[in-house]
Amino acid sequence: MDEVLSDRDRKASEVWARLATVTDPELDEPVTELGFVELVTVHDDGGVDIVFRLPTYWCSANFAFLMADDMRQAVSALPWVRGARPQLRDHMVAQEINRGVGEGKSFADALKDFAPGGSLGDLREKFRRKAFERRQEFMIRALRGLGYEDPAICRMTLGTYDEVSFGSEEAARQKPRYRELLVERRLAYLRDDRAFVTYEGRPIRRHELASYLQRLRGVRINMEFNSSLCRGLLAARYRELDGSSAEGTSACGGCGSGCAVQSIALPAAGEKHIVAPA
Repeated sequence: MDEVLSDRDRKASEVWARLATVTDPELDEPVTELGFVELVTVHDDGGVDIVFRLPTYWCSANFAFLMADDMRQAVSALPWVRGARPQLRDHMVAQEINRGVGEGKSFADALKDFAPGGSLGDLREKFRRKAFERRQEFMIRALRGLGYEDPAICRMTLGTYDEVSFGSEEAARQKPRYRELLVERRLAYLRDDRAFVTYEGRPIRRHELASYLQRLRGVRINMEFNSSLCRGLLAARYRELDGSSAEGTSACGGCGSGCAVQSIALPAAGEKHIVAPA
């Protein structure tokens, strides 16, 4: 029994780890930290169900679709998973999104009446840029906090950036996240490549840095405001839908809502495993 429980817990932990790589496209924060993911169900046949819920009933359909599809892809990358099925709940087009993602449809095909003027790929690129700029602005401010002057920051190579030791926990967390986007866009991947360039790959000159950072500050403030708003709406919505009392339950997904109870009983053969994060 202990061996079966251990395998079940291991798989559940792997699923949550993969979900932690999925971010809200507008906020650039993991869906797990935002508390969007309510429940993970691991089936004996390798299927995985992921139940998630957004702050409001009318959250943008294209954002919801992006997150659902990203969850499916992230969890499907695990070698033992035979099918990842994100299930959005309590949303105006949850049925269309769940069916579309499950059938591998594009956003335009799954939600013809909700498709924006541009493609979903265009939308994804727009928010990838915002994520890059927010992470970059944070790291530049962190370097300034360590005493680095602007000319040194503008000339800093990726090798030097990798060697910088940041004292704060948040800076240490954001350091690899910024690097990840540099490499993903092939803006910097060799030690001598510049660590701070524009999203288009253009070097940032010393005399441009002040105005450049002022624009990036606007991006950060907007994203931080939206993040605080989403967290507040989500917390209020959990209380509304689940009741104000959560005694006897374990918080899941970091939302603190007590929306699911961690299952510790060994299911009978063929039953599903319901696991909330530790």
